[in-house]
Amino acid sequence: MIVRRIVLDEVLIPARPDCINSPEVDYALHKLPVGGKQGWTQQFDQVPKTIIQMEFDNGIVGLGESYRGIPRELMRAVAQELLGADLRKLNLQALPVPAGRVYDGFECALTDALAKSHKIPLYQFLGGKYRDHVRVAAWTGHRTTSDAVRKAKEAKALGYECIKFKCTVNDPVSQWCREIKEKCGENFWVVLDPNERFEIPAHAERIARELEEIGNVLYLEDPIPRWNYDGWRYLRSKIHVPLSMHVSLPYIEMGQMPQDAARAAKLDCNDYFHFNGGIFAFRRLTSLADLFAIPYSHGSELDFGVLEASYVHKAAASALATMPSDIFGRLIREHDLLKHSLQIKNGKMTVPEGAGLGVELDPAAVQQYRVHHCVFEA
Repeated sequence: MIVRRIVLDEVLIPARPDCINSPEVDYALHKLPVGGKQGWTQQFDQVPKTIIQMEFDNGIVGLGESYRGIPRELMRAVAQELLGADLRKLNLQALPVPAGRVYDGFECALTDALAKSHKIPLYQFLGGKYRDHVRVAAWTGHRTTSDAVRKAKEAKALGYECIKFKCTVNDPVSQWCREIKEKCGENFWVVLDPNERFEIPAHAERIARELEEIGNVLYLEDPIPRWNYDGWRYLRSKIHVPLSMHVSLPYIEMGQMPQDAARAAKLDCNDYFHFNGGIFAFRRLTSLADLFAIPYSHGSELDFGVLEASYVHKAAASALATMPSDIFGRLIREHDLLKHSLQIKNGKMTVPEGAGLGVELDPAAVQQYRVHHCVFEA
């Protein structure tokens, strides 16, 4: 299987109206710097992503999708290096692609193609699936209290059992949760994700004490900085709200490493993990969590349908991926670029059964949202 042609389509897909933040708290949510701009200064739907179509000499096309904000020149350089490569001679666990955010999109395309050549779904390529449906959460950004309640009610009406909010130490999260419990009942859960912005254990402990009394928080995700393992251990010993540590390998530039998960598990810092990473990097993280019997979920960057399909397969093929995953881009973006969207019902996403990722690109949608197009041929 020789790589004969690679098509790179850089796309920009806006979010649907009213899907990110309330107008009163319209904070930027892209955490990383892009170009000359600092992190937390751009909204995520203003940062482009790249769709990869990798064509082989046997006619198979592997699909991939990059993370946000990868420089165009880097995507082009990797594509040129992979032209002419023999897929059957590559080690998919250690591709000749630079480490970092550029790696996973090309890994996705190559793995999709190889699974397609064997006519099996990606989950089967990974060893088999533990479940036919993957739990997923609803999502929104920073909200006023009235909007938080409204978005929770909308999520419950769609069949979701929980909703995730972005927040900071200054948001009235206890008020959100109290009113959500009144309107949505005790069996509807809230996940709060401060992205480490509860700042110090004292702030996180105070907030968690208030949330304990309300009783509808499924977990706090990254309440304080990840490096503060002593703070995590202290919090876990003092509060009854579960803690989830987000280990996101696409943020390796910000210092996140697989060793974070190993150290947290060894120190008994957290109840759950929230993992992001490429196909085989994710598998390595989940194998570690399985050994320590720590359940986990799959994270995301509010992606399109190609990457989300890979997430569903990975979660289905991982033993303890039982927590609600962040696979909800199609509910946030105007389009997922798929001909047939991944199916969500009652807060569960059906695992695709076709060969490889089991999804098909919508060429018209790619063209509609395309901002740059480039083709490489061997």
